[in-house]
Amino acid sequence: MLAPKQYWISFIALVVLMAATRCANAEKQYDAGASDFEIRIGNIMPYSGPASAYGIIGRTMTAFFQMVNDNGGINGRRINFISYDDAYSPSKTMEQARRLVEDDEVLAIFAPFGTASNAAIQRYMNNKRVPQLFVISGASRWGDPGQFPWTIGWQPTYRAEARVYANYILSNHPNARIGIIYQNDDFGREYLRGLEDVFKDRFSKMVIAAAHYEVGTPTVDSQVVAIKSSAPDVFINVATPKYAAQVIRKLGELNWRPIHILTNVSVSIGAVLRPAGLQNSNGILSAGYQMDVTDAQWARQPGMRSFRSFLDKYYPEVDRTESGPLIAYNMGTALVEVIKRCGDDLSRLNIMKTASDLDLEIGGYIPGVRIRTSPTDFFPIEQLQMMRFNGAQWDLFGPLVGGEESPLTASK
Repeated sequence: MLAPKQYWISFIALVVLMAATRCANAEKQYDAGASDFEIRIGNIMPYSGPASAYGIIGRTMTAFFQMVNDNGGINGRRINFISYDDAYSPSKTMEQARRLVEDDEVLAIFAPFGTASNAAIQRYMNNKRVPQLFVISGASRWGDPGQFPWTIGWQPTYRAEARVYANYILSNHPNARIGIIYQNDDFGREYLRGLEDVFKDRFSKMVIAAAHYEVGTPTVDSQVVAIKSSAPDVFINVATPKYAAQVIRKLGELNWRPIHILTNVSVSIGAVLRPAGLQNSNGILSAGYQMDVTDAQWARQPGMRSFRSFLDKYYPEVDRTESGPLIAYNMGTALVEVIKRCGDDLSRLNIMKTASDLDLEIGGYIPGVRIRTSPTDFFPIEQLQMMRFNGAQWDLFGPLVGGEESPLTASK
């Protein structure tokens, strides 16, 4: 039996331990989808349908979070990554969002893909107060914290990207006659608005031909032929991978070589340019913010080396010329950083608070590109650099620029 003095010392120690435990537990904040051991993260991706080329992003994310879990998870918690197919159909996106939020009870839906798809669930996610975190779409509507505080974008907006192209055209081809093909939805129309921002009253004079296509249409060959008949000398290709490849291939068949500007969403060599024919793709212009996975200049960069080591172990069968896996790796890295910073406060509110207070660089992006957010700025990436495809890889040129309306100083 303990002596009285020893008894009281042991009793006091027990009381202190219990109090400390209560304090520690009190500091932990969990919403649905989080616990001491697990964090459930939802995702919606077009694994089938007209945008299925992007499904590789979701498959890479699954492999990425397996790597994270194999290395102890995040702050000792494993990631349960639940990814569903919406076939690039907004009605299906809504169905899958409800499934993730109401049945799976995820903490957040991370990196959901597509403009129309995310527009379909934006109000639902905000009414439910569930983070719609780092949307894979460049629509401007993801940066409206006043109306939609639970939705935050990721990549440069399509409108800002279009301004970069418009400024490049004004600086290097001020008398250009422009033809445009675009997807007939918010994705395509954002680019038109960006061009109008810069060209202003010259837009109707410079853009002499414009043709749109609907998602699900079999081919866009007729639109390309119609645009060619107006003889523009600059051609702007605002299409997702399947259609962008068709456009490039058709230009090659027509032996038509205008100055060709391609949206950043379709710059993947493996998914777009190679299927379209590398000889047809030579000379295409675009603007980027992510390292080209085929470019040897990045091989020794720590971020690229880590990415390739990840692929070697967790996704060895992937096509190394596709850009989608690096998109997934970079965005997964950002999510890990957000969750780490949240510590033991894994409430949905703290997820959004942390995601809207970032200032960091990620190793897979062009040096100088920073991830910056604030409570009034929900556009994490706002820098781009012009680039040209040389038949084998993308060559960057000119400075990093934003989507301002002032002319670029980038050389031709």
